Amino acid sequence: MIGLSRHFSLRRLRTLIIKEMILLRRDRITFAMMIGVPLMQLMLFGFAINSDPKGLPAALVASTQDQFTRAMVTALENTGYYHFTHVGITATEAEFLISRGDVSFVVTVPSDFGTRVLRKDHPQILIEADATDPSVASGAISTLGTVAADALLRETGGEAEAAARAEGQLSVIVYRRYNPEGITQYNIVPGLLGVTLQMTMVMMTAMALTREIERGTMENLLSMPVTPVEVMLGKVLPYFAVGAVQVTVVLTVAKLVFHVPFLGSMVLLLAGVGLFVMALVILGYLISTVARTQMQAMQLTFFYFLPSLLLSGFMFPFRGMPGWAQTLGELLPLTHFLRLIRAIMLKGAEFPAVAQNLATLALFVLVFASLALMRFRRTLD
Repeated sequence: MIGLSRHFSLRRLRTLIIKEMILLRRDRITFAMMIGVPLMQLMLFGFAINSDPKGLPAALVASTQDQFTRAMVTALENTGYYHFTHVGITATEAEFLISRGDVSFVVTVPSDFGTRVLRKDHPQILIEADATDPSVASGAISTLGTVAADALLRETGGEAEAAARAEGQLSVIVYRRYNPEGITQYNIVPGLLGVTLQMTMVMMTAMALTREIERGTMENLLSMPVTPVEVMLGKVLPYFAVGAVQVTVVLTVAKLVFHVPFLGSMVLLLAGVGLFVMALVILGYLISTVARTQMQAMQLTFFYFLPSLLLSGFMFPFRGMPGWAQTLGELLPLTHFLRLIRAIMLKGAEFPAVAQNLATLALFVLVFASLALMRFRRTLD
């Protein structure tokens, strides 16, 4: 019998294959990952990712709306890069909008702009660009000078003049705010704090309950006189110490190695980090109430991590994605944390500018906690 068992047998092989197929069919989460992950990658990379964003929101600060100002605004919008969502606002309002990230550009037209155009007295306009993400502003800035100058030439009847004269007639002053030199590390390194926290916090807490089930210690936990809230807090709060270490390491390296500026309030940043970490650990706990094994917990974590990385604005410009992808991105805690940390570190934003992001992170905490408590099982059945 032993000698016969060493020979290759198609019958035994078929039996083993059938056994594995049955196990795969029973493991619905793994089967869903095999189908869902490739489809998700195709959809995201095929439709949602765009490294040259168009239709970027812009604000216009102009005391007068003469024909030359309107012609210039129309020409900028016709490039496809600019979409003037706020027109005729004050400089203070525009400052608040760009610090909060509601607009990517602020176009300021002097009050004597039209008079200087008619006199050919070298009129000037100021365009302030939010350069916290250098890749977002580069394409739009490259079209500014020629487009605006050509628009004024057409408006003044000078279409036949040379391009060189067009450049001389209008001066477009571009000010890349928050990152004048276009240093990529200023955008990437603060975002890495959110990505690192998300990758570790969600995965570790997602395996909290599943580890208890696999080791057979869940019965002891359920027999204790504890409430679901106490179980959840007991599982997630210890990971705050890990998160604190990661925050300290990333911020220290960002300052000492990459020389990323820190212009805002540390208290405000720590408040945002605290809400973000709380949302992540509770999300991981929620995943652990769905998964039955540690492998399933890791699979579900990866299924969440991939779209969060791609749709949050960390790897690709958020405004370059189509509307449906931006809607999905708004449902991810990482999206709001990236806006918050970049605004505080690079822009020196104060509480009013980041209040919306803080409130959204707090809402994530409440929603995830409610779902986790609803999913908590008092028995192993």
